[in-house]
Amino acid sequence: MVYFCCILGVWIFLLHSHVTGYPKRKTTESEDIRNCMVTPPHLPPTVTNTSERLRALRQLMHTHNITAYIIPSKDAHMSEYLAERDNRLSWMTGFTGSSGTGVVTLQKAVLFTDSRYWVQAERQMDCNWELQKSGQIMSIGEWMLKEVPAGEKIGLDPYLISIDDWESYNQALQGSNMILTPMEGNLVDQVWGAERPPPPTSEIYQLPDNFTGSTWQEKVSNILKQMENHVKKPTAVLLSGLEETAWLFNLRGDDIPHTPVFYAYTLLTKGNISLFVDRQRLSGKALQSLTAQCPASLCVQVESYEHAGAGVTSYAQQDGVRIWIGTEYTTQGLYQSIPQGKLLEESYSPVMITKAAKNSKEQEMLQAAHVRDAVAVIRYLVWLEKNVPTGSVNEVSGAHYVDQLRGEELFCHGPSFETISASGLNAALAHYSPSNTTSRTLSVNEMYLLDSGGQYLDGTTDITRTVHWGEPTPFQKEAYTRVLMGNIDLSRLTFPSKTSGRMVEAVARRALWEVGLHYGHGTGHGIGNFLSVHEWPVGFQTSNLPLEKGMFTSIEPGYYQDGEFGIRLEDVMLVVEAETKYQVSETPYLTFKIISLVPYSRNLIDVTLLSQEQIQYLNSYYETILKLVGPELKGRQLHEEYSWLQENTKPFSHAALMAASLGTLAMSTLASTLLTGV
Repeated sequence: MVYFCCILGVWIFLLHSHVTGYPKRKTTESEDIRNCMVTPPHLPPTVTNTSERLRALRQLMHTHNITAYIIPSKDAHMSEYLAERDNRLSWMTGFTGSSGTGVVTLQKAVLFTDSRYWVQAERQMDCNWELQKSGQIMSIGEWMLKEVPAGEKIGLDPYLISIDDWESYNQALQGSNMILTPMEGNLVDQVWGAERPPPPTSEIYQLPDNFTGSTWQEKVSNILKQMENHVKKPTAVLLSGLEETAWLFNLRGDDIPHTPVFYAYTLLTKGNISLFVDRQRLSGKALQSLTAQCPASLCVQVESYEHAGAGVTSYAQQDGVRIWIGTEYTTQGLYQSIPQGKLLEESYSPVMITKAAKNSKEQEMLQAAHVRDAVAVIRYLVWLEKNVPTGSVNEVSGAHYVDQLRGEELFCHGPSFETISASGLNAALAHYSPSNTTSRTLSVNEMYLLDSGGQYLDGTTDITRTVHWGEPTPFQKEAYTRVLMGNIDLSRLTFPSKTSGRMVEAVARRALWEVGLHYGHGTGHGIGNFLSVHEWPVGFQTSNLPLEKGMFTSIEPGYYQDGEFGIRLEDVMLVVEAETKYQVSETPYLTFKIISLVPYSRNLIDVTLLSQEQIQYLNSYYETILKLVGPELKGRQLHEEYSWLQENTKPFSHAALMAASLGTLAMSTLASTLLTGV
């Protein structure tokens, strides 16, 4: 009887834990969130005082006779990540998220951003700013229709907004009698004044030949051939995106943190190649490479960066010219300088489309970079296992250490973005970055999310792993496993060539949707060869290119329990030809090949939820990791890390786990029967 009571007590405890381990809806109230409803307002130390900045901006607005002023989170090249001098929205609001739009009227100041950044905005903005929980231009337009009187002027810097976004604002305000007014000179820059960081002066350098997929002359010849073959016969291509010029000429710089690009425009015509850049910054080798064949046709004319607009305008005034532009990266300011009849408009330039699919050498380089990157991440995970139990690691120190480990790897030029090192409730913020005011100490009792990457001469990396060093709750294990299932299901998918990523990305969400869970961010993005960690136009969004052989994309489903924990599992994939039973199509079907090489967290995987095919995929993946990364660890005498890798890539046995699962089910049924009898 005593034995029976003990067994019964254990099962009651387990059943209670199973129930209480699952999520409960709650609203997070925290001292690190502003509260503007109390007097005086509660403002956390992460807030920026914007009162004087707004006063000065409104004074300039009054001088220019405008009632509202729009502040985008872009630079003149539509870059995702910005140099500090171009972080105008951040400086005006205190909000440091990478996506948002500010609107300032004479009475109000409002930030529009999407769900990834709502909590972050509440942590960083003072009570001068309202938060509108939408990032859509239509929502911004609707707000302005309510707040700005009809007939008033709305100011905007045309060199900080794309052609498509300008048109979207016009459509949103259609019929309102409001006037969207392009402003000469940026008002935020005028308020910022002498405190605004100066332009960059660092060297622009040439990539060594062994780290390029083709010479710049081969790339230019390819683009000229595309111009010749185009049905509309463009005479020039205008490149505004910083990645486009860097990739085309095999040049790199460091004008934007974590992204090796530099400020430049390119105007490529049939008879001339104009590179608008600060000539003094070009290294001797870079300048020699660009001008070695002058005055032959493949000769680059280096002109001042500030003369780009005038150069485009001058060319557009010639007879019989037509300029090919990508509307996603060309600003309204440049666009309005070209007569409408002399434009060939497509979403992306031929350079952006060409670099989206990597050639064989570029593929080899990116895969090699991921092997070395895996070594750094594995070293970090081993270090965490030893040090987290001592309470000596926090989010900031952890981020610094993983960056340091990457820096020790061959060809590394630093992180590819600001490391996301997030413990517990901070990981519920999908784009959280640790600071000294928000950093939590890592604990064996909390989940920890690490989203990080490196910039290597041969490739850019981006990987996310979520771990738990203690006993995760049943819900945490299920959520983690379902995120993993989504990652595996999309990675295993076979699909026709030219399939839109948008058509298949729901596969990564299915396992979560089945139980009523979801995530609010995109499923993946392209990645470059020592370029942007988020390389457009590859990925799973509507505006991305159809998937083709040679493209690299991340797959990164997640789940975020507000105020408790966050999970994301991100791997970089190469699109490759699939081996299918039948081959009736002229073009082979495609699938993904995983090139990230770090095991998942074993104690968070509920193998009973996985199918036989998913387990086979995991086991095959682990064999690949051990085969590729194992020799690298052994060759460097990293014996502890190699032992860890061996332990964490052991194959999963579905039969044994099914037997265990059936045993657990039988015991659960017995306990339920006994409890009912009581």
